[in-house]
Amino acid sequence: MFELSVENAHDYLARRPETARKQWRITPLAGGVSNTVLLAESGSARIVLKQALAKLRVKEDWYADRTRIHRECAAMRELAPHLEPGAVPRILFEDEENCLFAMEAAPRRARTWKALLLEGQAPAGIAESVGAMTAAMLRASWGSARWEELYGDQTAFDQLRLDPYYRFTAERHPDLAPQFGERIELARRRYALVHGDWSPKNFLVWDDRVMAIDFEVIHYGDPSFDAAFLLNHLLLKSFFRPQRSPQYAVAARRFLEQVQAALPAEAAWFESTTVRHLGCLLLARIDGKSPVEYIEEEPLKARIRGFARRLILEPPDSAAAVFASIPS
Repeated sequence: MFELSVENAHDYLARRPETARKQWRITPLAGGVSNTVLLAESGSARIVLKQALAKLRVKEDWYADRTRIHRECAAMRELAPHLEPGAVPRILFEDEENCLFAMEAAPRRARTWKALLLEGQAPAGIAESVGAMTAAMLRASWGSARWEELYGDQTAFDQLRLDPYYRFTAERHPDLAPQFGERIELARRRYALVHGDWSPKNFLVWDDRVMAIDFEVIHYGDPSFDAAFLLNHLLLKSFFRPQRSPQYAVAARRFLEQVQAALPAEAAWFESTTVRHLGCLLLARIDGKSPVEYIEEEPLKARIRGFARRLILEPPDSAAAVFASIPS
């Protein structure tokens, strides 16, 4: 299989009919461990090339099926009509043989929501937009046999989330293995579409626009996992920048309000299940295969580890209670 790189991307694009007549400047894009992602620019044209990796770029051995890229590509096409215009990038071409596709790039001025949060910026409007996007996915797919048929395979979710986040972390905390096992079973339930990597790094923000990217873990499952995944990043930022913790808590509340407004009456379990996932995801970002990179000090890691363990063993019923209990 052709392996995409900065060195060969221009020649690759020169052979494609969609991109052959331009001179491209190639720049690697950072922020992920599971793909090669390159920005190609030619005048005002900006596209992103993405190729799935078989072995992820982390310290531990972590492998995944490269054909997940095709589900990602299909999901972006399928979801676009259900979301606000521009909420997902437009697909330009797909190279099935090489597990690679090209999509439109966000404007140069776009920044990741993660970068803004790390700077201490937590405008609630972004959280509301992400919540509204989540809600639109739920409304389109809840209880849908069609979406389940298309995305019912949870293999990539198991390889990229349940195994490295839950099973691996449980091995490091064997006394919590029953709790992690329960969360795995919760995550496997099938209600609606789940993005699987609903992280601030995967939202590009500019002006009043928010674009979601990185749909490689998409599947039909339990969407409380997405809610917990997003809230976990706001929780981590609360430990990293404690002076901004109240703003992160507001963002969490506004996100969850948008999501809950889209849930059917029978999903009264949603928030309590979200909280049950939250403790496990928090501990996984300290002791799992993909530890969060901006928390480096051992005393802070120990504080988060202790908080996460308490949250796993005695989860409250609400996300608000979680954020209110963060030690000052």
